[in-house]
Amino acid sequence: MGTVTIGVSIAVPEPHGSLLQQRRVGFGDAAAHGIPTHVTLLPPTEVDDAELPAVEAHLADVATAGRPFAMRLSGTGTFRPVSPVVYVRVVDGAEACAWLQRQVRDVSGPMARELQFPYHPHVTVAHGIDEAAMDRAFEELADYQAEWACTGFGLYEQGADGVWRKLRDFTFGGAVVPPQAGRVERGTIPSR
Repeated sequence: MGTVTIGVSIAVPEPHGSLLQQRRVGFGDAAAHGIPTHVTLLPPTEVDDAELPAVEAHLADVATAGRPFAMRLSGTGTFRPVSPVVYVRVVDGAEACAWLQRQVRDVSGPMARELQFPYHPHVTVAHGIDEAAMDRAFEELADYQAEWACTGFGLYEQGADGVWRKLRDFTFGGAVVPPQAGRVERGTIPSR
């Protein structure tokens, strides 16, 4: 039996995903070629490959309990000096992302784990590059905006080549929110 490195995330849809990935490459972040643009729900986590069916079953349950919600990105932020990251901010949908990541990492499931840092939903646009390039990413994307309806999330595996590949999509169990449906109201975060 071997191990695999998995992650769970919400993909940033087109055309936004490719645009932000191209910008990340342009800032000099070589890792960007192997990382689809996303909002993390479970950071890279090593599991026994025999556990993948249990992982998929758990994620299917999480998705069934979830409901579509409006996602909106706006402006930039940074985790510097604690971590060398510049990101685009999640301004609508952050509470729903936080709920989802707690369900994914639930202690009763196969992916229970502690996080190195408190959960903060975001879209990385620069990581581990020189400070001038990080500053450039922060400034050039300060006015960036994107909006879509989040209808599910994906399970990804990191290959030996460092590239993240989607294994499976998980669609939420509720009605679809149209992309221009406005904001999620308080109290609409799904619960079991």
